[in-house]
Amino acid sequence: MKYSLIAILFLITNSLTAQLQDKVDFIHGKVNIKIDPTDESIAGSVTYQFKVLQKVDTVFLDAQNINIIGIKLNNKKARTSYSGKKIILHKHFKANKTYTLDIAYSASPKQTVYFLGWKDDVPGNEQVWTQGQGKYTSHWLPSFDDMTEKVEFDMDISFDRTYQVIANGNLVATKELEGLKKWSFNMDQPMSSYLLAFAIGDYHRKEVESSTGIPISLYFYPSDSTKVEPTYRYTTTIFNFLEKEIGIPYAWQNYKQIPVRDFLYAGMENTGTTIFSDSYIIDSTAFKDRNYVNVNAHEMAHQWFGNLVTEVDGSSHWLHEGFATYYALLAEKEIFGKEYYYWKLYETAIQLRELTEKGMGEALIDPKAGSLTFYEKGAWALHILRSQIGETNFRLGIKRYLKKYGFKNVTIDNFMEEIKGDTDNELDTFRNRWLVDKDFPFEEAKKILIRESEDLKIFFELQKKIMTSNMGNDSIIKSYWQNIDSDRLKAKIIKTYHKSLSQEFIGKVIGNENVLVRQALATTLGQLPLDLKSENESLLDDGSYITKEEMLYKLWTNYPSNREKYLNKTKGIIGFSNRNIRLLWLSLALLTKDYEPNNTNNYYMELSGYTSPKYPYEVRQGAFQFLQQLIGLSDNNLLDLVGATQHHSWQFRKYARSLLDQLMEKKEYRERIDGLRAKFNMEELRYITNKLILE
Repeated sequence: MKYSLIAILFLITNSLTAQLQDKVDFIHGKVNIKIDPTDESIAGSVTYQFKVLQKVDTVFLDAQNINIIGIKLNNKKARTSYSGKKIILHKHFKANKTYTLDIAYSASPKQTVYFLGWKDDVPGNEQVWTQGQGKYTSHWLPSFDDMTEKVEFDMDISFDRTYQVIANGNLVATKELEGLKKWSFNMDQPMSSYLLAFAIGDYHRKEVESSTGIPISLYFYPSDSTKVEPTYRYTTTIFNFLEKEIGIPYAWQNYKQIPVRDFLYAGMENTGTTIFSDSYIIDSTAFKDRNYVNVNAHEMAHQWFGNLVTEVDGSSHWLHEGFATYYALLAEKEIFGKEYYYWKLYETAIQLRELTEKGMGEALIDPKAGSLTFYEKGAWALHILRSQIGETNFRLGIKRYLKKYGFKNVTIDNFMEEIKGDTDNELDTFRNRWLVDKDFPFEEAKKILIRESEDLKIFFELQKKIMTSNMGNDSIIKSYWQNIDSDRLKAKIIKTYHKSLSQEFIGKVIGNENVLVRQALATTLGQLPLDLKSENESLLDDGSYITKEEMLYKLWTNYPSNREKYLNKTKGIIGFSNRNIRLLWLSLALLTKDYEPNNTNNYYMELSGYTSPKYPYEVRQGAFQFLQQLIGLSDNNLLDLVGATQHHSWQFRKYARSLLDQLMEKKEYRERIDGLRAKFNMEELRYITNKLILE
C-alpha cells in the first residue's frame, strides 16, 4: 500500500504530539461563536495566546471534522496541515516567545453539541447544550483533547435574544447585534477544554449565595417554578459544607446549575457550570424517593476534584470520581445523618462484593475500570484512608494536595505523596490493598461498618441470630423491632426478610410506621395479604410516588372488583418526570373492562402519543414498554421507534434497537416496518435497510 507524503507526516506527528506539546503552553483562548440551531451548525473563531517553552517545529490543536476557513499566526498567514482531526502549525518556534494564533472555522458537530426541540411544534422546549467529557470539545472548537493543556477561556456566543445563554464564567456584557444577541463570558482561571460548556434554552433562574459570597444561579423552566425549592434543596448547605470540609476556597467566580432534556448522564461538572438531567426536577413528594442531593453534591465536589486539580490520564481517574463520590457522601451525611452515610457504604460494598465474586473485580489504577470501581470503590478507599491516617492528617493532606496542584494536573502518586506529608504513616499496604488489588475486601469493610455504625452492628447481629437460632425468623425480628429507632434499619429488615414476616406483623408495620418503612413493604410484598385489604389500600395515600406506583398495580391486580375505585383515586397523578404513575394508570384504565368507555380512545391516544420525540426519552421508553406488552405499536409508534434507534443517548438508543430487533422477529411487524420506508430519513433508512437485509 502506498502512502502519500502528507499521510506519513500525519502518522508521525500524531505519535509525537504528546512529546512535543509539553514544550508549548497555551495560556488564553478567546472564543467567538454564532450558533444556528436550524441547521445545527456553529461558525466563529478562536484566538489563542501560547508560549513556547522550548524551541519546536510544530504545534498541534485538536479539531474533529471542522471546516477550517483561515489560520493566522501573529496576524500573518500560517503554514498548516489538517488531517480532519488535528491542526498542525509548521514553523521554527522560538523558546520563551509568546505567539498569537487566530483560527476562523465552522462546524456541524455530530456529537458534543446537542440541538433539541427545534424540529417539533412544542413551543419553549428548544435547547442547545454541550457535553465535552468523553466526547471532545474539539468537535465544535479547535482545542485540546488532552486534559493536561489548561487554558483560560473567555467566550462570546451569539444567538436568538429570546433565549437564555449560559456558559462558564462571569457574564460581563451583552450586545444586540444584527437581530441576534451576543453574550460575553469571562473566566479568570485556566481549565481543561473538556470542561468548556454552554447551555441555551427557555430558562428562569433563582439567585442564592454561599456563606463566602459566591453567587449561585439555579436555572429552571418557567413552568417549574413550584419545583425550584425541592429540586435545589440543600444547595447552599452543600456548597458551604464542601468549602469548610475540603478547607480550600471555591476557585471559580460563580456557580451555575442548568437542567437539560435527554442529557447523556446524571450531571456534568463543567467548570462553574454544572449541566444536569431535567429528570431530577422534582416536587416535594418526589424528594422522598429520588432527589438531586447526591448528584448536586457530586458535581459540586468535582469543582475541586477534577476541575481545580485534573488527572493526567485515565489511570488516575480515581482522583476525580472516587473523590467526588466520597465528598458527596460526606455532604449527605451532614444533611441526612451518620447512619444514612453508612447504609450507602454498605449498599456499595454489596455491589463491589458481587463484582469480586464474579471474577470481575478491578483495580483503581486501571484506566479501563468501570464506574462502580472508580466511584464506589474509590469512595471506600478514601473512607479507609481517612480512618487509617486520622482525621487531622487527612484534612491537612487534602489541603496540601489542592494547594500544590491547583490549576494543574496530577497522578495518584502526586496525591499519595501529599496525603502522607512528613508523617510516619506507611501507606504501601493501603495502596496495594485498595488501589492495586482487584478484589474488594468485603470482610474488612464489614468489620469497619460494625465498628462505626450502630445500625449495621444491629443488622449483622440480627443476620447471625437468624442463621444460628432455632427460633422462627418472625419471632427474632419482633424481638429486635421494638428496640429499633432507625427507619432505615427497619426498611432494610423488611426488604431482606419480608418472606418471613407474619400477616399480623405486616399489619402492625403498615399501621404504625413511617413512609420509608411502608414503602419497603409496598416494593417487596408480592402477593398482598388479603385480610389486610384496608391496610394495603392505605399505602396508596402515602407521600411517595414509588409506593403509589407499586400499590396501584398490586391493588388493581389483587382486588379486581375494586379496580374502578383505585383508578378514580389515582386519576390525576403524574409521578416523577418520567410520568411513571400516569403511564401505568393509562395502561390499567385501557385494560379495565367498561372503565369510562367514552374516554377509551382519548386514553389510548395519550399513551400512544408519549412515544413522540417531543417527550423526554424516559417517558418515551416507558410508553414503548407498556404499548409493546399490552396493546401493540401503531405505525406512528413504529416511526418513533425507528427514529429512537438514532437517538444521541446511548442508553435509549440501545433500548430502541433491542425492541426493534424483537419486533422484527415477527412477520407482521417486519412487513409493516418495510412499508414505512418512505417516511424514514437517510440515517433511519440506512439502518432499517441493513436490518431487513440481515433478516
